[in-house]
Amino acid sequence: MPFGKRLEALFNVGKARLEQEINARRDPPPVPIASKPRPGIAPTAPYYRAIFSPNTPVSHNFRYELGANGWGNNESQNYVDSPVNSFHTHGNQLVIRAIADTRASDKYTSARLTSHQTLSRNRGCIFVRLTPPCAEGIWPAFWLLPHEPFEWPTDGEVDIFESWNGDRINHSCLHWGYYNAEDHWKHRVVDTHIPDMDHPNGHVFALAWDQPESSNAGRLVWYIDGRPVMKAQLPQGTRRLADFRVIINVAIGGNVCAGKLPRDGRYDFVIHEMRFDDQPSGGWEDFGRAWATAPEGHTM
Repeated sequence: MPFGKRLEALFNVGKARLEQEINARRDPPPVPIASKPRPGIAPTAPYYRAIFSPNTPVSHNFRYELGANGWGNNESQNYVDSPVNSFHTHGNQLVIRAIADTRASDKYTSARLTSHQTLSRNRGCIFVRLTPPCAEGIWPAFWLLPHEPFEWPTDGEVDIFESWNGDRINHSCLHWGYYNAEDHWKHRVVDTHIPDMDHPNGHVFALAWDQPESSNAGRLVWYIDGRPVMKAQLPQGTRRLADFRVIINVAIGGNVCAGKLPRDGRYDFVIHEMRFDDQPSGGWEDFGRAWATAPEGHTM
């Protein structure tokens, strides 16, 4: 090979090696936005997670409340402990099934479950991902009451999810008074329209609470799919949030449903996941921002 050609070949080899080294030192390609951690989102650690395995009985997490006494609202259902009305699926979901069968002797059956586990802490966040039934005469709810014995309503009630008559409106509520003129101000509510409320993948409802150990005062923030939708001060004289437990039920008819009853059929309330965390998504700093911006509940 002539000297000029050999020199050119050596030059090209050296140039290729140099380009390889330069490329190797370059920064790796950027991470796609969708795979990056959300800024400001602190990892949360559940201190309680309900187990919905098909090998685990419903009674592992919950106690059944039974009866057909109208439940203070002239409701039509009979709450039973039948595995037809409450069960775990092979997909690790909890289902509360209301059944309307006007040909049967027990025309309306359902389940009402109350958790063994209380919130048990001075601050934290409860998360639930759920898919409710949306139909006339049907009233699913995921809410909190103090463990027994308690005095209703003065000890307090917190509604995280409830909707009725298929209107696809969630009612975030705080109650600590009777439904009369004197106590009308002891009810706070924000209504949120969710057009795809019964989406099979569910929506995430959450409640964060912060209650100093030395006081019954404190703060609550309600969230839907991570968005703060309501805030409220904890009223003096109510029970501490640490004493509250979860209630999940599907009521049928009654005053809230304006006396409407469902058509014959099955109405499934699906709980995909339920957990209690040490902090809300984004941590307590994000809770402070939510407290500053979330609307206060209005009187009913």
